[in-house]
Amino acid sequence: MSGHLRKGSYGIDAPHLLAIPGVLIVASVAHGLISGSVGPFVTAGLVAASMACGLHASRRGKFVIWGRLLDELGLRGDERILDLGCGRGAVLLLAAKRLDSGRAVGVDIWRASDQWGNSAEATRKNAVLEDVADRVELHTADMTALPFEDDHFDVVLSSIAIHNIKGHDGRRRAIHEAVRVLRPGGQLMIADIWCTRQYRRELAMLGMAAVSSRGLGWRMWWSGPWLPTRLVTARKPGS
Repeated sequence: MSGHLRKGSYGIDAPHLLAIPGVLIVASVAHGLISGSVGPFVTAGLVAASMACGLHASRRGKFVIWGRLLDELGLRGDERILDLGCGRGAVLLLAAKRLDSGRAVGVDIWRASDQWGNSAEATRKNAVLEDVADRVELHTADMTALPFEDDHFDVVLSSIAIHNIKGHDGRRRAIHEAVRVLRPGGQLMIADIWCTRQYRRELAMLGMAAVSSRGLGWRMWWSGPWLPTRLVTARKPGS
């Protein structure tokens, strides 16, 4: 199943960060014109390339990569799937498309700084456009205190979200909550640009099985190869 064919509108991740490279490009070009030197133009080109990487990852790359990751799970279609920090539904709705009697549940606090136009209403609209509204459920909730019972989900996902939680203890609580609501035998998949070593340590301390980490390749470079995305996976022991 393709991960990039979509009908909804998903915005741009961390839109406020686009202003920084934009200012650097303008400043570098202006410096080059005034000084007549080549160096500032090279700098502008490198910054522009970094910006292009982030835009590609946000607009296309993450859909392709997450489509493949979800296919690797071999879902039956009746699973309960939780997306932590679902935003406008990029990963959540890809998961919902792989369900029939199952349920894709998204939680977020809907901060616009995390994603352009981020809101529960935008996600619901996208669910309708993608023809999966009957399989999607949204909650306004903090990842560090999830409103679900223990052992409730077959799969817990998160894409470039947990690092937004401030402080080591806050991220630790989010990992603990993800494990708490995951059923025995369930799968956990966390993609992030920072803090993945902490996630692995916490998961190992919680007794999770098959804890591993790997890079997700150039399609999810958020600022060139120096800011790649890594995927942490684990399984909750039990049948």
